[in-house]
Amino acid sequence: MSTSMSRRHLLVTGGAAAAVLAAGLPRPAAAATPIRPGGADVVLAWNRELLAIVRTPGLQPATVHPTRSFALLHAAMHDAVVATAGHGHPYLFTLDVRGPAAPEAAAAQAAHDVLAALYPTRSAELASLLAGQLTGMPPAGRDGGVRAGRLVARLLLGLRADDGSAAVPPVLTPGTAPGQYRPTPPAFTPAVFTHWPAVTPFVLDRAGQFRPGPYPALDSARYARALNEVAATGRDTSTSRTADQTVQARFWAAPIWNYWNEIAQSVVRGSRSNLLDAARVFAELNLTFADAVIAFYEAKYHYRIWRPITAVRLAADDGNPATDGIPDWSSLGTTPADPAYPGAHSVVSQAGARVLRREYGPRWALEVTSEALPGVVRRFSTFQDAADEAGLSRIAAGVHTRLDHDAGRQLGHDVAGFVLRS
Repeated sequence: MSTSMSRRHLLVTGGAAAAVLAAGLPRPAAAATPIRPGGADVVLAWNRELLAIVRTPGLQPATVHPTRSFALLHAAMHDAVVATAGHGHPYLFTLDVRGPAAPEAAAAQAAHDVLAALYPTRSAELASLLAGQLTGMPPAGRDGGVRAGRLVARLLLGLRADDGSAAVPPVLTPGTAPGQYRPTPPAFTPAVFTHWPAVTPFVLDRAGQFRPGPYPALDSARYARALNEVAATGRDTSTSRTADQTVQARFWAAPIWNYWNEIAQSVVRGSRSNLLDAARVFAELNLTFADAVIAFYEAKYHYRIWRPITAVRLAADDGNPATDGIPDWSSLGTTPADPAYPGAHSVVSQAGARVLRREYGPRWALEVTSEALPGVVRRFSTFQDAADEAGLSRIAAGVHTRLDHDAGRQLGHDVAGFVLRS
């Protein structure tokens, strides 16, 4: 991991008798327990559980981004598996585990403890899932794994307790000048996650490490091309948007990190990954997403660029002779309550594609489903194709321009590359 929080490993020895922060510590010899064939079901089950939680209204705190929970869950499972399997590279904690300890039990207990701490109202369901996974395991390995999993979860939750995610979001003063963000119709909701740029990254050295370059001048030809494209394609009554683009805009309208966790589930199942491989892939993916979200909010609130619905309606005031104001213009999709630049779907999708491509190669037959458009399946032959469509769908939805998409792709690529190198 980086020299920030995530490169610092906690070395815990003697059943947690001592804990010290250190950088670059060699991994001590652990009581290695073989990873059985398969085994990814433990990781997949807890990922499905968290997806169900974040999709249930009222369970996810409104001011805590869901990607933080996914990162905590999968970092805990990964480091618990590494500690008990005796090989692999931990993300946060190097544990010296004494005696037999089943990696499956460690992963399950770590996952349970993280989610029980984050979502206490689901304690009964979480306990039931854990009990089912521990049933039938030999007591010695099970008990050792449970102890290791508990320790990893406790240390990780403690390490992230003061990461800034619990702060009260500051109120963003609406802009008044051309180009400046202001709340959008129909609800004119205040900007959300204004505190997220100050959240401590998991892996990045700082939130603005890969901040996109400045937004183009409003009187530039590049800006005019981007705005005119979304004005024509993304309008609710557009006649230039194709029927398939309309489907795409509606298909990808749900939280984008959910799609990519679903995609990862199908790929891990199809690849018959073992427990360690599955834990590593999901940890890489979700640590990347968590830091990508911190990074794109840092950029959004640094530049504070208006959304297309504002830009098109007020284009007569932007100083660009190549754009025309359309006061009654409305987008096909509902505009999110945050600034436009860069585009979140493009950031997260490019990051997800790069992580999965590194593990499984560029070509993979994907069948993607949508919680926003039930019953529809989109098929892709590469991770990049899925990422590109997800990002560009936001232009068809009328909520982003190509400027947002291009900057988002680059940011997602950069964040994923840093995580994968760390």
